[in-house]
Amino acid sequence: MKNLSAVALTISIFVLVFGACKHTPPEQVVPPPVSGGGGGGTGNTTVCFETEILPIFQSNCAKSGCHDATTHEKDYIFDSYANIIREGIVFGNATNSEVYEVLFETGNDKMPPAPNPDLTPAQKALIGKWINEGAVNTTNCGTSCDTTQFKYGANISLIMSNYCTGCHGGTAPSANINLTTHAGVSAQATNGRLTGAITHTAGYSPMPKNAAKLSDCQIIQVKNWVAAGAHNN
Repeated sequence: MKNLSAVALTISIFVLVFGACKHTPPEQVVPPPVSGGGGGGTGNTTVCFETEILPIFQSNCAKSGCHDATTHEKDYIFDSYANIIREGIVFGNATNSEVYEVLFETGNDKMPPAPNPDLTPAQKALIGKWINEGAVNTTNCGTSCDTTQFKYGANISLIMSNYCTGCHGGTAPSANINLTTHAGVSAQATNGRLTGAITHTAGYSPMPKNAAKLSDCQIIQVKNWVAAGAHNN
């Protein structure tokens, strides 16, 4: 009888000690859902890789010390379609794609890492949509660019965001040139460096760096905006 009581007591202690021990898994950052996700793509390719996705990766990721061909941090290279899709992308499913997921991380896991600026919500959503549509290498997509449209808010700032602010933004912008604000862009417009850089004029550092030249339409938009006074319109 005493042995049975001892066994019962031992079992009770075991249940109390180990039953109270709960291991809560670390909280994970879950990217917000984007339209069109699920299988192997939606069948619709409304996002143009060449003109909308590649510039974001080249400006914000394929930089010296990060994910260019020389550094290839963690074996990721983001300078071309072939390299971008090589790993970290689940075709048709942005939520399960590491390349998309890290855009919403914090701390040391955040991409782009500090002191670089975060991608804008619109840029993140565009990458998610592109992956959900199948991460297709769409090129020669045509363009809705209109040389008669050159307002800062609707046109120029978007060009800066997609092609320039990955280097010229954040708390330590390249060459101490910050192109995330109208004041910063206007300053470079006034001194002539903005037009000189995007037209690859001799004596100026050609921009975007390590990427294709802006389209003729985009260059005309910038030049028209500068000629009109580089207003914050």
